[in-house]
Amino acid sequence: MSPRFFQCYVENAAEVVLELARGLLARDACIAPKFFYDLLGSRLFAAITALPEYYPPRVEAEIFSIYRDEITHALGTQGTLIDLGAGNCEKVARLFPALQPAQYVAVDISVEFLRDALAHLSRQYPDTDMLGVGADFSTRLDLPAEVADKRRTFFYLGSSIGNFSGADAAMLLGRLRQNMKTGDGLLIGMDLVKASATLVAAYDDALGVTAAFNRNVLLHVNRILGSDFKLEDWRHVALFNTQAARIEMHLEAVRDVRIAWPGGSRLFAAHERIHTENAYKYTPESARTLLQQAGLAVRQLWTDPMRYFALLYATPEA
Repeated sequence: MSPRFFQCYVENAAEVVLELARGLLARDACIAPKFFYDLLGSRLFAAITALPEYYPPRVEAEIFSIYRDEITHALGTQGTLIDLGAGNCEKVARLFPALQPAQYVAVDISVEFLRDALAHLSRQYPDTDMLGVGADFSTRLDLPAEVADKRRTFFYLGSSIGNFSGADAAMLLGRLRQNMKTGDGLLIGMDLVKASATLVAAYDDALGVTAAFNRNVLLHVNRILGSDFKLEDWRHVALFNTQAARIEMHLEAVRDVRIAWPGGSRLFAAHERIHTENAYKYTPESARTLLQQAGLAVRQLWTDPMRYFALLYATPEA
C-alpha cells in the first residue's frame, strides 16, 4: 500500500518576511525557532541529538524500552497513530511492532520531508495505511478527511512542547483536543526541571554544535530577508532562567553592528542579544496542569530512573 500525501500548509512569503522584520525591530529582538530548520540547520540538529550532553533522545528511548508493555497496553493496538512533527518518523516507527497501527499519519510542515521516510516505512509495513500531511500544527490543525476516526492517538514526542510559552502551549494542546473524541489519546514527551548545569550543557555543548546550529539561523534569515548578518559578529549564549523554568538561547553581538535589509535596518550595540529559542522545563505537577488547561486528563506518567524526562498519556476529560 503506497503512502498518500496531502499538503495542507502553503507558506506566505510576504508574511514570513514581515514576521522576521518585526522580530528584529522589536525592543527585545527575536527570531522564531522555526527558522533554525533550513537544510543545514536540520542536519546540525540531527548531530545535536547524538551529542553526549543532549540527553532527551536517549532518556526518551530508555523510557520506551523500560515501559514498552505498559505504553502499548495504555494506547492499544490497531488504532490511528498521528505523529506530530514526524521528521524521519523513526521514534514512532520503533513502536510499530507493538502497536500494529491500522493507519499511520505523519505530520510535518512539508510533505517533502516525509516522502523518503514514509516510502521506507511502507516497505517494512506494507499492510499499514500511511499518510503524509504537510501542516503547521503550531497555528492550526485541519486533518484531511482521509485520516481515520478509529481510536486516534496523537504522538508529540521529543520535548518540542517546551518551545511554547504556557499560554501558547495550552492553545496548541487545545487544538489537539478539538481533534479528539472519547477513546482517543495523546502521548507527549516533556523535559523535566533538573540541575542548571545539566540543562545548560545540553544547549551549549563542548564541540560547539549547538552554537553552530544557533548561528546558522542568521544565514537562513539572510536568504529570506535579504539581510547582511555576518557570523563573526555574533556568539551563542545559552542560560537557564530559573524563575521562568526555561532554557533560553540567544545570539549576542560581539561588537556594535548595524544590520540592514530591504526596507529596514537596526543597530545592535555590543552585547545586545537576539532571542532565538525558549525551552520550557516542567515538573510532573506543572505538566499535569498544562494538559488539564487544554481539557486533557493525564492517565499515566512514565519517567526514566534519573527523572530527567517524562512521557505522559492523556485523554479528553469528560
